[in-house]
Amino acid sequence: MVLEVCANSFTSAEIAQKAGANRIELCEELSIGGVTPDHATILKVKEQLTIPTHVLIRPRGGNFVYTSQEIDQMLEDIQYCRNLGCEGIVSGALTKEGRLAIKTTQLLIEASKGMEFTFHRAFDICTNPATTIYHLLDMGVTRLLSSGQKNKAVYGIAYLKSLQELTKDSLQIMPGGGITSENILSFKKAGFTMAHFSAIKKESDSNTMFNSAISGFSDSKEIQKIKHLVAS
Repeated sequence: MVLEVCANSFTSAEIAQKAGANRIELCEELSIGGVTPDHATILKVKEQLTIPTHVLIRPRGGNFVYTSQEIDQMLEDIQYCRNLGCEGIVSGALTKEGRLAIKTTQLLIEASKGMEFTFHRAFDICTNPATTIYHLLDMGVTRLLSSGQKNKAVYGIAYLKSLQELTKDSLQIMPGGGITSENILSFKKAGFTMAHFSAIKKESDSNTMFNSAISGFSDSKEIQKIKHLVAS
């Protein structure tokens, strides 16, 4: 099982590598769902670590509806990641109505050519997921990071399985959102081949899609525990 750790800093990225994670999603400010890390952090990770690095491209917290200026910044950030040799980009955009912003997302995908592209959890709040999944397939997205439109992925397993059956090998479905050593085996038993988690303790709030993260770094012991569980 491929284990992707959401790393909120160079330190978390280093911990993830040493603990045996397969790759990282590099970001900052997990308390607001994550935003693009500063360029210095990306550079340091690529210069000093060897773990495959996928960078979150999200200019701010809040919704996923972006201005033309924000889109330009996102495209510049993607180009920076490409120049550094990052392995992947994690991004996406929605319209004011909560639908997939097709033109914007297509721009992000085209800018990311040569790297893998993960459409992130904007999917979990989009109003037309059934249509969106077909658009993502047509666009050639590498994978979808999703909690199955629930506040935690463990509650969305059935829907995630249906997406996996629908997309087969054309689009990888990667569960993410509240995954820990306590529930990781539910995803393995359900047939998922990858999982996304931060290994940072989170405050539980059933009323929010993106739970607030307590400040800190990824927990090496938690990552190793999850790795041991899925390997056994």
